[in-house]
Amino acid sequence: MINFTSLSTIQNLAVISNLLLPLILVTISMPYFIKKFTESGLLGRDYYKKGIVKIPERGGIVILLMALLAISFTSLFFKYSTTNYVVLIVISLFGIFGILDDMIDIGRVSKLFLMYYCSYPLIQYATHTALVLPSFGHIELGILYLQFIVPTYVLVASNLVNMHSGYNGLASGLSAIVLSSLIIKSILLGDVENIYTIIAITGALLGYFLYDRYPSHIFWGNVGSLTIGATIGAFIVIQGFIISGFIMFIPHTVNFLLYVYWRVRKFPVAKFGCDRGDGILEVPNPYTLKWVLPYYYNLTEKQATYAMYALTGFFCLIGILLPGRI
Repeated sequence: MINFTSLSTIQNLAVISNLLLPLILVTISMPYFIKKFTESGLLGRDYYKKGIVKIPERGGIVILLMALLAISFTSLFFKYSTTNYVVLIVISLFGIFGILDDMIDIGRVSKLFLMYYCSYPLIQYATHTALVLPSFGHIELGILYLQFIVPTYVLVASNLVNMHSGYNGLASGLSAIVLSSLIIKSILLGDVENIYTIIAITGALLGYFLYDRYPSHIFWGNVGSLTIGATIGAFIVIQGFIISGFIMFIPHTVNFLLYVYWRVRKFPVAKFGCDRGDGILEVPNPYTLKWVLPYYYNLTEKQATYAMYALTGFFCLIGILLPGRI
């Protein structure tokens, strides 16, 4: 018999409902939004397909909207901590900023400056301010963690997610792997009190992924990448998973470092590869992580994407297995 007065039972029900409800809402509503985005001319080119293929974009709006609706509904049955709502405010700020970025050119410097301060509401609610290292124990960072690491981590995470994209289902799939891994780690620690809203975003992301996976029916736009990137960053700093979160993000970090090397060496600018005509990818160089394998081997877009899933999944497994809040 289920004991509905038990705290663990209530937490389990909250986790399940916040994961499944937005997933179902996105899955059901996405065809409608795909139709509306297409009719409105909100289309982007899929460069890795033969010929000129246009796909509706800004699907990230649906992720954010359905997650908000789901949280509004489940809040009738569960009492969430203040931290959940603060996290939701920060994620929504990044999402709104992403909508603006899709509409107008804000500028790189202005974008970074404004996004940095969008995460400031988290500072008062990041209760885990110690860095845990196996050889040194707990290193209390205090004000440094709150004033520097919290906003920087969220900003960097959102931009890394935005950069490590391009193939059908790549960014959303990798983000789903990272978020699912962070949720599993939190459940293993028995600490889910402050991540219910993040679980709702994850559920909405999983629903979106069903339409973004190869072959994509919709792209998520900057609103999607910034929303999900901020979700991952907020998750990591609120739970204190600084080291394990960094490990899970190693492929994204390597992708960024390859980009830096590319720019420092002043190699020719190239944003996209293409389908050479037989389904095999043709990429201009190996200086972005998703292009490394296709540059040296004959791979299809789907194969290259699955390789990136496997790589991130490997590092996420390491992050999960690290003890405690490392």
